[in-house]
Amino acid sequence: MWQPTNTPEQDRWNSLQRLGERGIPAYPNRVTRTHTSAEAIRAFETLETVNPESAEGIEVTVCGRIVRQNLKGKVYFAHIEDGEGRVQLFVRVDNVGEDTYDMVKRDLDLGDFVQATGTMMRTRAGEVSVLVHELAILAKALSPLPIIKERVADDGTVERYGAFSDVEERYRQRYADLAVNPDTRAVFRARAATVKALRTFLDDAGFLEVETPILQPLYGGAAARPFVTHHNQLHQDLYLRISFELYLKRLLVGMYDAVYEIGRDFRNEGVSFKHNPEFTQLEFYQAYTDYHGMMDITERLVAFAAEQVTGSPVITFEGNVIDLTPPWNRITLRDAIRQQTGIDYVDYPEAPALHAAMKAAGIDAPPDSTWGKLVDTLLGTAVEPTLIQPTFILDYPRDISPLAKTVPGDDTHVERFEMFIGGMEMGNAFTELNNPIDQETRFLEMGRLYAAEDEMATPIDEDYLRAMRYGMPPSGGCGIGVDRLVMLLTDRSTIREVLLYPHLRER
Repeated sequence: MWQPTNTPEQDRWNSLQRLGERGIPAYPNRVTRTHTSAEAIRAFETLETVNPESAEGIEVTVCGRIVRQNLKGKVYFAHIEDGEGRVQLFVRVDNVGEDTYDMVKRDLDLGDFVQATGTMMRTRAGEVSVLVHELAILAKALSPLPIIKERVADDGTVERYGAFSDVEERYRQRYADLAVNPDTRAVFRARAATVKALRTFLDDAGFLEVETPILQPLYGGAAARPFVTHHNQLHQDLYLRISFELYLKRLLVGMYDAVYEIGRDFRNEGVSFKHNPEFTQLEFYQAYTDYHGMMDITERLVAFAAEQVTGSPVITFEGNVIDLTPPWNRITLRDAIRQQTGIDYVDYPEAPALHAAMKAAGIDAPPDSTWGKLVDTLLGTAVEPTLIQPTFILDYPRDISPLAKTVPGDDTHVERFEMFIGGMEMGNAFTELNNPIDQETRFLEMGRLYAAEDEMATPIDEDYLRAMRYGMPPSGGCGIGVDRLVMLLTDRSTIREVLLYPHLRER
């Protein structure tokens, strides 16, 4: 059973006992609300412009959390917040009576939820407020929220500070972070708006939203280590999906021309400022197009999302002004690496030679890396951080891209692009391989090329190959990291800031 552990909690516990002794429910079953804080203020201000006297007759019942309070003799001022904003309560003993006012003085604390009924008014200081006639507690906060202080900036805006000096504690107690930090709440409203914008764009473009299995008998569609679980009744190991790709492309075989899914992927890999074991992905696939078509739709999709969320396709991220307006920059991977490092990796077709060239250029990589992974290391270390403006990097090595068609006339590269914005990889796309014989050969090559424990090694999905043998239309597909896109649109430098509950080590 919980017990108070400090003086503030003990004081609140004592208030809870006093409320009980007086027969005042601290957690009542029923609540009444006629207006949100914003609706109440809007109703008053609208009528005030027409008839100021009648505006003060508007009766409302508002609810919210006490975020600021000031007791002056027989007058009590408080600001309460709900999901739409805040409104001031003006409480006088003459209006609510001695018993209620005694409860206000002794037993209301910052963080408590209350319900207030009264008429709208404007105070002498000019603030629209509720002149309270009835006040009831809705939920007693037994632990005080982190201390928030407020100050008025030179431009008249209210600044908050002092909330959570320990950033990690904000993530561990996201509920408290949300309660005291409007900026945090704004991030997750922007996140919801981002997902809505992605859906709107793809729905309007004729894509069908679908759901594919999260628990899969085989994992595939990406190069990542999966999480493994077990179904007891079926006596079968299952995998949390690392990608939607293979299931979505089965639907192209089934005669859907354009499909998409927004959902969770799970990868048993490292945690960083842009990686979390559980993350949100958008993947979309369209028949009768290729990676050029995917570039066109991707840049329009991202620009649309930016306009819906921020009001403009021009955003600011980590001090950089970024213009997401199409068309974006396009450059081959080979040219991008050559420009940044002076290394033309095509001149080093074997891994040892490429590794030596990288070492000579001061670029570290594990000596046992495959040739394709060395190329990927060159991209990640030398090129990616320089790609601030939106850029498509095209044509990747075949041996790290087993699901894409080869570039005509070049058997060593495939029609794949990754998109980069703000120095960060944001998405991945292919001209999808639809030749089942070629696909099976690629799977076998990957099995030989990568050791069983390597994250690039994936099992051969015989059912996917069977689906392809029924005939898959030529198509293009793209995957976009939704969390990273939200980071970009909210100017947040770590993925933890845009995940409500990021994964953290145990204490």
